[in-house]
Amino acid sequence: MARPTKWRKIDNLPTVQYFVPSENRIEEVPENVLKLEELEAIRLKDLEGLEQEECADRMEVSRPTFQRILLVARGKVADSLINGKGICIEGGNFTRNICPVLCMDCGKEWKESIENLERLRKEDYTCHNCGSTKVVCKDNCKGKFCNKTCRRYGRQEVYNNPN
Repeated sequence: MARPTKWRKIDNLPTVQYFVPSENRIEEVPENVLKLEELEAIRLKDLEGLEQEECADRMEVSRPTFQRILLVARGKVADSLINGKGICIEGGNFTRNICPVLCMDCGKEWKESIENLERLRKEDYTCHNCGSTKVVCKDNCKGKFCNKTCRRYGRQEVYNNPN
């Protein structure tokens, strides 16, 4: 069984999601789909000018993974510029933050995307191992939990547990 793809952390969501060459006034323009994590890799490396190790740390991936993401992204941008294709920015395996969580019953620890936690807190959020609803923010996240943007920052809260 293949290992699941690790979440790629992004800090910036684009305001414009589609680019098309101005010379192409036809309705059907060939396009490349640039994933959000690929755009983030270009932003960090080429726009902010960070070193690859720092870029990888910011995206919470390994340096070789960051390199692969960046090469694919640059290839798509180059193809679009050289061959007059549009660029559509969408999709990917990204999150705005990665949160460490802990099951109080069985002790299983895992990482979850903040989007999943926010979506699942409205439903029954349970431990993947034992099914318990006593799932909490890991107490040693020390502010990294959601970079102070999460409603849970600074306190431990049990999801879906009214007591």
